[in-house]
Amino acid sequence: MNHIVPVTVGTRESLACDLLVVGCFEGEAPAALETAGLGEAWRAAAAQAAARPGWRGREEQVAETGVAPAGGTGGTGAALALHGLGRRQDLTWRKLAAWLERVADAAQVNGMARLAFLLPRHAETVGGAAAERVARALALADYRFDRFLSDPAARPPRIARVEILPPLREETAYAEALARSGPVAAAVTLARDLANAPANEATPSWLEARAEELARERGIGFTVLHEDELARRGMGGLLAVGAGSAYPPRLLRLEVGQEGPIVALVGKGVTFDSGGISIKPAAAMDEMKYDKCGACSVLALAQAVQELRLPVRLRAYVAVAENMLDSRAYRPGDIVRFANGKTVEITNTDAEGRLILADALTLASGEGAEILLEYSTLTGAVVAALGHYAAGLFTPDDALASSLLAAADETGERLWRLPLWPEYLEEMKGVHADLRNSASRWGGASTAAAFLSQFVGGATRWAHLDIAPVAYVSREQTHHPGATGYGIALTLAYLRRLAGV
Repeated sequence: MNHIVPVTVGTRESLACDLLVVGCFEGEAPAALETAGLGEAWRAAAAQAAARPGWRGREEQVAETGVAPAGGTGGTGAALALHGLGRRQDLTWRKLAAWLERVADAAQVNGMARLAFLLPRHAETVGGAAAERVARALALADYRFDRFLSDPAARPPRIARVEILPPLREETAYAEALARSGPVAAAVTLARDLANAPANEATPSWLEARAEELARERGIGFTVLHEDELARRGMGGLLAVGAGSAYPPRLLRLEVGQEGPIVALVGKGVTFDSGGISIKPAAAMDEMKYDKCGACSVLALAQAVQELRLPVRLRAYVAVAENMLDSRAYRPGDIVRFANGKTVEITNTDAEGRLILADALTLASGEGAEILLEYSTLTGAVVAALGHYAAGLFTPDDALASSLLAAADETGERLWRLPLWPEYLEEMKGVHADLRNSASRWGGASTAAAFLSQFVGGATRWAHLDIAPVAYVSREQTHHPGATGYGIALTLAYLRRLAGV
């Protein structure tokens, strides 16, 4: 398990840390209300930093000063830094989260292990939802996938703890948020660790072993369908995609909870996607280890639901395969029969995710799912539509869409609804089979979702989340590339509302 930073609500009167970071708005820094209650040494340091020539509180502006150890506050080597957040009206959650990350990075570089954040009053820092976002971001502040580094000295020092000094009168909201954000951060960390693992380690059998280990340790029900059982059930999609790999495909099933609505979560677990015979270009093919991000989030969600004791009957279905090339690999022109009896003409072996999901969706809906949510890095088309800023949401259910979008807003995980018009399904009709697995390049995210709609059976409350834009970040996007664990926070927020807790 990767390191999760211990986060607490600090006490202003007896604050002891290596660095106190004070967030300040342009022209308002530091506000007397926010520094009220701090020890004399801290307040004196804040006033000294604010008096520096040129200090305005502009975005990314920093004024730092040492703190004299007096009256039990501060300590040898303690420091205070005013951080400009720019104009009050311009602050968004994205900007606030980026600020928290920058501060944590700088603190690690400078060996400051005990941090405290004094937060200004703002819509992004007030209330339970804001408190959970801040607490989760800080708990994950020093996440690094570094277990393959041979030199321990190359690993950055850990942050030992973080204290949050909330806006006055928000202490209770933050204390309650911390109780919920810990299991969420732990689930995000698990999903990231699984997704970041390289394909030469993270084979289908490896992912099965991790899921079985999770189930055993957490008391979660676990079953697995291997090749023989997949064939017996007619799951031709999973079998076709996995046929070219030395590692056979499988379908993992986890079950949590004995009461409440039956919620099925389905995740795409392509441990490496070469594109098959329709092979991908070499550029960025190393990132295709992230084609299992949907599956990793679903496994982590099972852990979080168990830890949070949410009153739902959760069933997680993880379709796992490696899409590779050899003499047994499936081909363009093949016709594949699926578990629900539908046939699909293969026009592109790189449109493999929808094939393994089709069989998993058929199983989930056939086992009585009342709500069916599916997560997959499914299309490049959704990235073309949304950039790397949001996941795409597809559902015929307006009420479900509204609930998921509200959960996304609450947790800061962006989600955008895209259309599922009948014309998209028409494009997916086959020539010699019921369907084809790939159509034209136009509207590719919606045609893929339309394809999946043919495998949800009688489920009416279903949604497909195409998380390709946000499931991971590349080295071109950030200096901390890797999997994000996207979808975990918003799904847990949705499930809490569904369960009324």
